[in-house]
Parts: sequence; structure tokens; C-alpha cells
Amino acid sequence: MVGSGQILETITASDTEGAEAAVVRKAARKLLPLLFLCYVVACLDRSNIGVAALTMMSTLELNSAQFGVAAGIFFLGYCAGGLPSNLLQVHYGPRRWIGRLLIVWGIVACGMALVIGPRSLYGLRVLLGLAEAGFLPGAVTYLAFWFPATYRARAFALFTMAIPASMVLGTPLSAALLYMDGLGGLHGWQWLFVIEGLPAVLLGFVCLHYLPNSPRDAAWFSEPERALLSDTLAREHRKYHSTNPGPAAPIQAALMDGNTWHLGLIGVGLAASSYGVIFFSPQIIAGFAKSHLETGLLSALPFFVALIAMFFWSRHSDQMDEQRMHIAIPFGIAALGLVVLGVADSLWLKMVGLIAACAGSYMSTPPFLQVIPRYFQKGSHAAAGTAIITTILSIAGFFMPALIGYLKLLSGNYRSGLVSAAAVVACSGLLALRLSTPTEQRA
Repeated sequence: MVGSGQILETITASDTEGAEAAVVRKAARKLLPLLFLCYVVACLDRSNIGVAALTMMSTLELNSAQFGVAAGIFFLGYCAGGLPSNLLQVHYGPRRWIGRLLIVWGIVACGMALVIGPRSLYGLRVLLGLAEAGFLPGAVTYLAFWFPATYRARAFALFTMAIPASMVLGTPLSAALLYMDGLGGLHGWQWLFVIEGLPAVLLGFVCLHYLPNSPRDAAWFSEPERALLSDTLAREHRKYHSTNPGPAAPIQAALMDGNTWHLGLIGVGLAASSYGVIFFSPQIIAGFAKSHLETGLLSALPFFVALIAMFFWSRHSDQMDEQRMHIAIPFGIAALGLVVLGVADSLWLKMVGLIAACAGSYMSTPPFLQVIPRYFQKGSHAAAGTAIITTILSIAGFFMPALIGYLKLLSGNYRSGLVSAAAVVACSGLLALRLSTPTEQRA
């Protein structure tokens, strides 16, 4: 027979779980739509060069190797700015820092309309990467301090769904903007950069006004809600991080941590699969499509499938409380898709490969982002570790488009470049199999 004390304990635990879920849902409603929209704009501003290239390459007389460098050189600025930007966010607070980042990168994105040749294009792409660098690692760190681990994969999924969503919405929009060619004396690709850069500036001012720095600063929480969420996160942090990280500075501690490099090398696979597809798929599809708009619509389809797959896969990862296989399996799918995309001769087989590459890449992203905070201490150590991982990912983001573009120039097709990207993705999938489970990590 169950005693009254046991019944009371069960009821109390159930009530606490219900209250915690309600607080998390409230935080999600207040924060995720804004951060999602910001990330949609970020992804659009970095990737719209893929559609702009359909007419911009002839205007600026760019070859495929120069375009590959222009697409990837964004990540050199991203590498340089990621770590200092994420540490400055800790110092100034997310509200002020994220708001300023949006305003600056929006101005630079609009300035892309002023490029006159390869050198100016390279320079502005580096500046765009430098301005945008702190947003993703800053947002990942920020969300980790709002959502307990039980809910984190879903929160990261809803946030990172902005990547395929930006392509679903942005690719047809970018293609349609090319038809503004000649209006006001500007090329269509110039209008594309101006119109798609302005939303970042507007969202920057919204963040400056609205975004709270932490649960303690959220005016829309009651005091009991603030205390419940803060206590839950603190208790969870103690569970995973019971030891002191030592006196080393945050950057030094993160650089000396083997987890940083393990996770960074897994992130290389994400860069190889996603950016290999984002920057070059419009040009691959344009060889079969009859118009810019048809190219945009066909390019958006794989990302629509990826958007749906990403949501259900991350929910399954949460339900199973498992990330290792939920990262490795999609990497295998993405690698196979890149091979099919590279070797197939028909449009429909290429679309199958493109769908598999997109779905695999984006299905693996939320579980991967969920794993990162588990390996680091809070505060500056977490900020430094996350920023270094995204920096490693960004280095791959530079080399993969440049390699694909160069191999296209040498061979006349995308086959060797995409197969090379597939090999990188497969290696990262094998590294993902060596990740520890939550139980192993606690031990």
C-alpha cells in the first residue's frame, strides 16, 4: 500500500514538472519567434549570393572559382569575429550586443549592391561575415541559459529551422527580385541585396528594445516563474559540471579541452553538407530550369522537405534522450545525397540527391547544438567553447565552396567537388559515433 507521504511527493513532483513546462512554453513564445526571424534574415543575407550569381556573375565577369571564393570568404570574417563577439556578448549582454550585430550586418548586406568586381565582392563578404559572426554562437549560448536540457533540442530545432526556412522563402523571393533588372538604373541582383538587407536593420532595433538578457530580466515572468526556471537551470548545471574548470582563462580552457576539437570536427561535416548545397544548387538547377523563377522554386523544394524532417527528427531525439545516432544517421543520408547530386545526369535524380543532402544536413543540426552546452562550464567558458566550435565550422565553410568552385573550373562539372564534400560529411558522421551519452557525460 502506498503511503500518504509517497502520494504527496508524487503530486508535488508532477506539479513542479507541469509548472516548469508552462514556464518553458512561455519563454519559447516570447523569445523563439524573434530569434527565429533574426536567423532567417541572417541565413538569407549570407546565402542569397547563390541566386544573385545567376545574373551577377556575367555582370561582374566572375568565373566559378572566383564565385566559390566569394561565397566562402564570408567565413574568414566569420572566423575572425566569432570568438571576440561571443565574449563581448557576455560582457555587454545579449540584448545590446545582438541588436547591434543585426544593425551592422544589415547595413553591410545592403552595401553588397555596390560591388564592382571580384575584389570589392570579396571585401564586403568578409565584412558581412565579421558583422554576423557573433549571432549564431551567441544565440546558442543564450538559448542554453533559458531552456533546460529536456526541452533544448526542440528549442534549438525551432531556432535552426530558420536555415531551411530562409531557403524555402528566400530562394523564390531572391529569384523574383532578379526581374527588377533595370528599375532605377540598378541590376536585379543589386535590388536583391538592398531589399533583403534592410530587415536586419529593423530587427536590430526590435532586439535593442525587447530582448531580455536572462530569465531574471524578463518582465513577462512572475517572480515564482523566474525562480523556478533559474533554479532548474542551476540544478541541471551542477549535475553535468560538478568540478571547477580551474583558473585558466576561458579561451585557454576551451582550447585545451579535447571536446572543443571533437565537436568542431563534427561541425565540419555540417558546413560541407549545408554550404556545398546552399551556394551551388541554384546554378546546378539553372542548367535544367527554363527561368529564374523556376530555378528558385525548384531550389526551395529540398529545403521545404528538410524543414519538416528537421522538426520531427529533433522531437524524436528529445523523446529518446539520444543525440549520438541522431547526428550520425543524418550525416550518412547527407553524404549519400551529395554523391547522387554529383553523379546523376537527370534533373529528377539530382533533386532526389539534393533533398537527401538537405534533409540529412538539417536533421543533424538540432541534436548537434544540443550536445555542445553539455560539454562546457557556464559563462565565459561556454561562450568561448561554442565560439571556437563555430569558428572551426566556419573555416570549413570557407574551404568547401572554394574547393567546389575550383574543381568545377578544372573539370567543367560539380561531380568531383560534391563527392569530396560527401567524403568529409561521412568522416564527421563517424566522429559523431564517438560522442558520449548524457549518462556517460554525467559519470
